[in-house]
Amino acid sequence: MTFDFRNTNALWASVLVATLARLGLKTAVISPGSRSTPLTVALVSHPEIEAVPVLDERSAAFFALGLARRTGQPVALVCTSGTAGANYYPAVIEARESRIPLLVLTADRPPELRDCASGQTIDQQRLFGTFPNWYAELAVPVAELGMLRYLRQILGQAWGRSLYPVAGPVHLNCPFRDPLAPIADGSVTHLKDELSDDFLAAVGVPAHEEVSTLGIALPWLETWRTCDRGLIIAGPVQPVDPLGYCKAVAALADYLGWPVLAEGLSPLRNAAGLNASLVTTYDLALRQPIWAKDLVPEQVIQLGPLPTSKRLRQWLQTAQPRRWVVDPGNTNLDPLHGPVTPLSLSVTTLAQVLPPVSEARLPGCYHDQWLVLEAGLRQQLDRALADLDQLFEGKIPWLLARSLPKETAVVIANSMSIRDVEWFWPPGDRALRPYCNRGANGIDGTLSTALGIAHGGPPAVLLTGDLALLHDTNGWLSVPRLRGHLTVVVVNNQGGGIFDQLPVATLPVPGERWFEDFFTTPQTVDLNRLCAAYGVNYERVETWSQLTASVSSLPTTGVRLLEVRCDRTQSHNLRQQLLTPPEALSNLLNQNP
Repeated sequence: MTFDFRNTNALWASVLVATLARLGLKTAVISPGSRSTPLTVALVSHPEIEAVPVLDERSAAFFALGLARRTGQPVALVCTSGTAGANYYPAVIEARESRIPLLVLTADRPPELRDCASGQTIDQQRLFGTFPNWYAELAVPVAELGMLRYLRQILGQAWGRSLYPVAGPVHLNCPFRDPLAPIADGSVTHLKDELSDDFLAAVGVPAHEEVSTLGIALPWLETWRTCDRGLIIAGPVQPVDPLGYCKAVAALADYLGWPVLAEGLSPLRNAAGLNASLVTTYDLALRQPIWAKDLVPEQVIQLGPLPTSKRLRQWLQTAQPRRWVVDPGNTNLDPLHGPVTPLSLSVTTLAQVLPPVSEARLPGCYHDQWLVLEAGLRQQLDRALADLDQLFEGKIPWLLARSLPKETAVVIANSMSIRDVEWFWPPGDRALRPYCNRGANGIDGTLSTALGIAHGGPPAVLLTGDLALLHDTNGWLSVPRLRGHLTVVVVNNQGGGIFDQLPVATLPVPGERWFEDFFTTPQTVDLNRLCAAYGVNYERVETWSQLTASVSSLPTTGVRLLEVRCDRTQSHNLRQQLLTPPEALSNLLNQNP
């Protein structure tokens, strides 16, 4: 790349961007502003980096987060000084909690213009607190070879810290003095002979070698192998290589002869053919007190965070089995504060040290109990959902899982959408790829995250409630820049249905509408008109056959919204009925030989 020698800021920014490109940066999401001009010009000018303009910084950050989540590679975020960067905060938190690599570049005024009432200036030092993996403030640009070497070095460090040892956000505060525009002034031409393209040859992609875990894993394998009542619980892990993850879990389950409880976000539910020990109806099974008592395990291998299911967590909290948390992140993933041993390795690494298949343990009675329940409950649940004609929120994820094209990315909003996926998403072999912002479990940035996941990738689908969608309507501003396709399936039940599941719904508080006004907060937005305002195709879904036809094949470009209107109270009642094990199945465990 040819560096920009028009002035000091232009040279500094072009070296910065060229270094990031050398490290592997492919995409930068940029919001408009004056102080960030040098960065914007350099990024837009680089032939190997796609620069995506997004007006709203909060939407921009979640767009970048979605893209980084799908690719597993850092995405750059660029904004001007002042409160612009503060709008990144929710996405920075999610990136930290979900281990997603982001490079956050906030432009700033130089030190002499801070704390003196200069315009659009706030204290941006460590703006995001302890959430970034690493923070640094760059020096004010200087046209000097030694300082450009410093810049090159600090960018390599930032790139590496965004990926290793655990991925997450890195914040670089970038001060610039005037002039911000790349107006030629002849001040840096003396560096042309010293700064050639070979300058970037010293930039090396940071290497990371996983610490050998053979000594860590082997002692536990024999402990697990001799256990007759063991469980593998797969939480909301969203790996870049889902097939490799699924094969590793299957290998571990086969070796131990243990059943695998896989939550709705786990890729395991979409590669069921690889794992004969898969259990998806555990939340339903644990609602039956006798079954819950009979199924208490002695040992549990927990893969990543615990599943969404509150009932599963309560069951583990009461039973207090011995647990091993397999996760490479070196973070505490035990909100139950039970007898837990953390194993800092990935399940794929663990699978690599398993003894030969010939030494695998045959499944026992405990394993078979779970599989008998899974077969009976799954058959009953699938039959009930198939026969249901009325529009019910919980049938939507069930239908999507059975209808979407293979390998479709499915973004799932928090609140009721993710819980309906946990309860009703069936096992299958369509290799669908579920995503959700489960780091902080918020609804902010839902639409923008989905657009980021769809950008440059295969067609994607977003399953969301009305409130999560409306919370991020500025995300629609990115639609004209989208490379790819997103179908939004919105469950419009006129409010936050999740609150109907909570005790607050039954509290005797004065005032007829207090619960509606302050918890469910129903909105009256006409989604058809909202779509028209942003140029988004709209379709009202009236029947299940219509929804199936609409999602069985997906467009390759553009955005469309499918609105499914459901009665919130009716859906709540149906949920309770479907999640109550029928009396006819009460003797299932007794039938197990």
